[in-house]
Parts: sequence; structure tokens; C-alpha cells
Amino acid sequence: MSTFSARLIAWQQQHGRHGLPWQIADGYKVWLSEIMLQQTQVTTVLDYYPRFLTKFPTIFDLAAAPLDDVLALWSGLGYYTRARNLHKCAQAVVSQYDGQFPADPALVAELPGIGRSTAAAITAFSYGTRAAILDGNVKRVLTRWAGIEGYPGVKAVENKLWDLANALLPPTDPTGGIEAYTQGLMDLGATVCTPKKPTCLTCPMNTDCQARLSNRQTELPTPKPKRAVPEKSTVMLIIRNDAGQILLEKRPPSGIWGGLWSLPEVESTLTATDLVAQKLGLNIELDPALPDFVHVFTHYKLTITPQPAYAMAGIAAQESGAQWFSIKDALAAGIPTPIRKILSKV
Repeated sequence: MSTFSARLIAWQQQHGRHGLPWQIADGYKVWLSEIMLQQTQVTTVLDYYPRFLTKFPTIFDLAAAPLDDVLALWSGLGYYTRARNLHKCAQAVVSQYDGQFPADPALVAELPGIGRSTAAAITAFSYGTRAAILDGNVKRVLTRWAGIEGYPGVKAVENKLWDLANALLPPTDPTGGIEAYTQGLMDLGATVCTPKKPTCLTCPMNTDCQARLSNRQTELPTPKPKRAVPEKSTVMLIIRNDAGQILLEKRPPSGIWGGLWSLPEVESTLTATDLVAQKLGLNIELDPALPDFVHVFTHYKLTITPQPAYAMAGIAAQESGAQWFSIKDALAAGIPTPIRKILSKV
């Protein structure tokens, strides 16, 4: 255990990832990257990250921006709660800390959308704070190295991993060891100790990794218990007017796609015309439906029936939250990925 951090730091300095645009001691830029990288690949973030900074170069710019602008720029990254919390967090840092993230991870973890591990990463990279991280990659590395049984999502197993993560931290080092150590854990999990086909021969921990010594790399971490994935279905109305515009409505601020613009939904085409007349004040005529497609969320599958329709008369009531968009403007707005796919084909 005493050599774990030293081996990892030496490996990271020679073989780890360097030159990423967020590898800078700037709390705002580090925080932005950490939120984007949650459940998102580095290659994807490398595309969104510079565009976000161009639009919102400082945390003050982000805090002052309308939420719709933030959601529009986030569109396509998914998990939109991250974007809403990003906006709330920026406002909190500006109002509570004058635009500077605190160096104490406990204080950072109290901010919207930031958990214990993310807070540790932000403060380690920004201020050299000695704090343990435990994201998905790190859980896999530590589970295999220490031979820890049980699904890491179970609280008792997670607590054991937190104890280990804290015990393995390098000693306080003014030369920046915690930054290399923290980055090393991330790099090791992302490039060597991968979920499938880990390259154990190049791993700096291969001499005492319990999973490798017992040939159980494919068994650890213990997989999440399988359960049936619920299935849901919906009809999404592609309502066009004489000007060729598309009707979108703002979704509620919480829940799936909260705060985004989306197509009006009904349970069935049989009820579509009546519901649209009641809710939006429009008389519509349905065209032939487009082929169904399935969008998979974390917890369920959604079968979407795209239903084109023509608005014959009426004006969408403003209080309904509906608004007409040109196709170009709709694609530039904050819309979910499935809606973008539908509109791209219109």
C-alpha cells in the first residue's frame, strides 16, 4: 500500500494523459470539465468544452446567462440535470464565493450538482488539496487491485472503497504529487484498467493486483444485478404551420429533459387532435406516421412514434409554453437528442 501512490505518480508522469485543455489550475475550467466528463467520453467533451468556454469564458458569464442558452449549448451531451445544476452552481459560486471555488472539498460538495468525488477532483487540480476521488474508473481500479467483492454501488462496498481511497493517498507534497496522483487514477482506469480487455502487462500495479494474480479481471468489479428494463411509449407530434415552422413546447423544469424544448406528446394518435385542440388551441390534421424508433435511457426504454401533423387553424396559446420555430432555430435551441434526430429528418 505504501508504494501504490509512488508507482502511480511515476506512471502518470511518463505514460498518463497530458495536454488536455482543462489540465490547468483554474477552478472554473476544472469544474466545467469534471461536470462534462461525468458519464461522457473525453473525445465528446473535447468538442463541447471549447465551445462552452467561448460562449461563457468566465463563471460570471455563465451565472448571468439565461438557462435556455446553457441548455442549447449543452444539447447533445445528455443527462441535462448536469446543465441545470451547472447553471445553479455558477450562480452559487458567484453569490457565495465571489466567483472563486473554495479550496475545501467539503464546501465544494455542498454546491449544486457536485458530489464528494467531483469536489475532491476540483480542489486537487485547482489548489493541490489532498482529497480522495472515487468515480467509476477509480472504483474499477481499486476493486481489482484490492480484490474487493460485491457490486460497488452497494453502500457497504462503496464505504470500503472510500476507506481504501483515503488510505492510498500520497503524503502532502508541495511539488504537486496529488495532481499527478489524481490524474493517474483517472488515466489508469480510462486507458489501462478498462472494463473489457485490460492491458495488465503495462499496468504499474500488476505485481500486486489481486484480480490479476487470481485471473479474475473479468469478474471484478462485481457486475450490477440485472433486472428487467421497463419499456414506455409515446407519440411525438411534428406540427407544422403554413410558414413551415415546427411547434415545440417547453418541458417542466424537473424530470426527463427538464427545461428543454421538445415536441408535443400524446399517448395515442387517436386522442391527438382533441388533446391538441384543448391544450394548445390548434386544429390539426394528421399525416402518415413515421417509423418508430427506440431511445434508451439509464432506467428504461422509450419507443417514440413521430407523428407529422398540419395546423389548419388556431394559434398556440402562449400560456401553454408552446412556440413556433423554424427548423434552423429549433435545431439551435436546447432540445433532446431524439428530438434533434427527428427534426433532422423533417
